[in-house]
Amino acid sequence: MNNSSHPSSVLKQKVTDIIRDSAAKAEKDGRFSKTQLNLITEQQWFKMLAPSSMEGLQMALPAAVRLTEGISWADGSAGWAIAQCAVAGWQTAFIDADVAKGILSDAKVGITYGEGSGTAEKKGDDYIVSGKWNYATGTNDATAFIGNCVETVNGEAVKNESGNGNVLSFIFMKEDVTVNATWNALGLSATSCNSFEVKALEVAANRSYVINAEPKVDAPIYKFPQQQLQEAIFAASISGMAYHFVDLVEAYLTTTKGKNGQPLSTDRTISEYFEKWTEKLEDARTKLYYAADISWQGCINFQKIKPAILYKVSAASYELARKAAECADALYPYCGLGSIDKSAEINRVWRDLHTAGQHSLIVFGSLPE
Repeated sequence: MNNSSHPSSVLKQKVTDIIRDSAAKAEKDGRFSKTQLNLITEQQWFKMLAPSSMEGLQMALPAAVRLTEGISWADGSAGWAIAQCAVAGWQTAFIDADVAKGILSDAKVGITYGEGSGTAEKKGDDYIVSGKWNYATGTNDATAFIGNCVETVNGEAVKNESGNGNVLSFIFMKEDVTVNATWNALGLSATSCNSFEVKALEVAANRSYVINAEPKVDAPIYKFPQQQLQEAIFAASISGMAYHFVDLVEAYLTTTKGKNGQPLSTDRTISEYFEKWTEKLEDARTKLYYAADISWQGCINFQKIKPAILYKVSAASYELARKAAECADALYPYCGLGSIDKSAEINRVWRDLHTAGQHSLIVFGSLPE
């Protein structure tokens, strides 16, 4: 896919139809439909970045960025959930191989992770874990959950080499956690980004891992820094939603007549304004593709990416997310009163886009002050 290709080009029409046909119902129900989940399972999208040695797809970053954008163009909730779960699946390359294989062998696997931190008290070879984590995407259908914890011994935090609390990631199974129905957001309703918690749960040490440690799987995608990986994937998801919105605006302008009886799209002022904003969106998208592609080449060739290139990934991700929201807000007033109906597709896409855009990694980026 070249930079000028529409996000839809990575999906077959039948796949797009399956995702979109029940998108409105999924939003109403607050969870994905069976047909959507069956498709995700069949395509192995939740395992997009999981190791091939563990039944994952182990996609290259540029391909994952483009696929995420395409799915998010079909539906924001589906694309955002897949983006989040794909990043969680990527983390299985850092877990004990036998544990990871056991989790990923489930065809319907969906791994999620939450924001926040718990505590992990050392007990012999195991840990006693307690904590609550927020905004874990796809909790209704997840089979495994990841949460970060500060390691403790006798209630005192274990310090790392930097003098900070030593943070371990733990992977829990569905039966280990309690999910709390806390997701009541403006958009992305079908993603069920609820909180989950565990209380005094005894967890085997082989279910803990450190993301910055050497991965258990030797492949370029697991050498790529997690922060920029997330930024690129999340920005691509937001881009897909923005292109869906732009398509709906274009359809409205083409089919709606102005006071002169001609389609609004023939109005020079409106058409030039539409073109100006869609060009800004495309320019930002091109920068992300370029940054993702050159950083991936550096990862393949040298297994270490220059800081200046990583900066480009972060900057391009931040800019694309910002331009996507600005483009949608600039064009929204031209969409008529029908666009304020919460049941309208264009309204759902607008809400999904702005909900995804609130993710802290995208809002603040990783750029130095």
